Amino acid sequence: MRVVTIVILLCLCKAAALRKAGPSGGARSRATPGRAGGGRRASSLVRRYAPGLPCDVYTYLHEKYLDCQERKLVYVLPGWPQDLLHMLLARNKIRVLKNNMFSKFRKLRSLDLQQNEISKIESEAFFGLNKLTTLLLQHNQIKVLTEEVFIYTPLLSYLRLYDNPWHCTCEIETLVSMLQIPRNRNLGNYAKCESPQELKNKKLLQIRSEQLCDEEEKEQLDPKSQVAGRPLVTKPEVDSTLCHNYVFPIQTLDCKRKELKKVPNNIPPDIVKLDLSYNKIKQLRPKEFEDVHELKKLNLSSNGIEFIDPAAFLGLTHLEELDLSNNNLQNFDYGVLEDLYFLKLLWLGDNPWRCDYNIHYLYYWLKHHYNVLYNGLECKTPEEYKGWFVGKYVRSYYEECPKDKLPAYPETFDQDAEDDEWEKIHRDHVAKKHSMRSWQIQILNRSSLTLAKKQTHSTSCQARPEGEL
Repeated sequence: MRVVTIVILLCLCKAAALRKAGPSGGARSRATPGRAGGGRRASSLVRRYAPGLPCDVYTYLHEKYLDCQERKLVYVLPGWPQDLLHMLLARNKIRVLKNNMFSKFRKLRSLDLQQNEISKIESEAFFGLNKLTTLLLQHNQIKVLTEEVFIYTPLLSYLRLYDNPWHCTCEIETLVSMLQIPRNRNLGNYAKCESPQELKNKKLLQIRSEQLCDEEEKEQLDPKSQVAGRPLVTKPEVDSTLCHNYVFPIQTLDCKRKELKKVPNNIPPDIVKLDLSYNKIKQLRPKEFEDVHELKKLNLSSNGIEFIDPAAFLGLTHLEELDLSNNNLQNFDYGVLEDLYFLKLLWLGDNPWRCDYNIHYLYYWLKHHYNVLYNGLECKTPEEYKGWFVGKYVRSYYEECPKDKLPAYPETFDQDAEDDEWEKIHRDHVAKKHSMRSWQIQILNRSSLTLAKKQTHSTSCQARPEGEL
């Protein structure tokens, strides 16, 4: 009896165990494949398309930051704020910087891309970043790069390129030349060649152009092979022999519509007039015209110029006329016009002048050089000042400041009285020119009339009989 009871109990316990395990086990077995499959799909999506964790957006000292470091990113995600000033993208999986990748972040000042897997940077990757001052590209896989990649970052003053496997051949000659300009002393420090063997561990800042390539290599180089997506600067782009040289009425070099991307480097030193209009010169580098001492008329209109180095016009002490109309200039850096002692005419129209503090230098230079006649200085951005004359904007800028907070420069900040006086001087100067010209014409007419009367009197005297007085 005891044995039967034990057997019955064992059977009941086993049945209860099977009932408990059956439904939950089946549910688990049914749910597991779906969950596992969904997990695999989700993890795959995370790896390919989305960061592992959301990015942090925060404000520090009134400046907006985006921190997306160590998120396994492979590209810029949509939805990031467009008014960012600093973007931290270090230690991700980005391999290619594509054209217009950062174009909507127009206010960006610093961009940290170090410790990614970047091996290619397309020619317009940094398009729109004309306020960028700091760019970190160290610890990547970049082998070849050209200067043209940085054409959209005219304010760039801090660039890191070290710990990249630089292939030091003719392909990076323009990059090396850019890094070795004295004003670029904080660009590309410590970057070294990885290959070829004879240049290994040689700093880019110490390499001479002839070590990278000779003239034959430059001519044979296939522009299509550039990683940056743009051809290197070759002889036809900088050779003034493409231009027409005229002697009459003045020594003139006509380089109009020659597809030039840089100012020619062998301009005859006796040229008086130089026409570089309707080319593709995007920026003016230091000492572009230092050997053309006799130049009096310079036309740089319709090039799309975005940036002028403060030393670009160094040596042009005889320049009288400068045409910068129809370009992409938003302001002038301090010092751009300082060498133009005898400038008389300045064309500035059809440029997207941006009315902020950076426009003040140009305005005050013109204000204190009232002999210079100019046109076209009108605000295009921001929208609130569109259509305003720059002088009106500058007055409104200081009107917002309390009087006791203004710097102690009464000749500069007493806006209304000073501007009225300056405009009066400017008008008087122009009127004086016209009146002087009219006076000269009147004198000339009087002289001609007097001379004619004398000639008439002389003729009439000769025609009289001898006895007549």
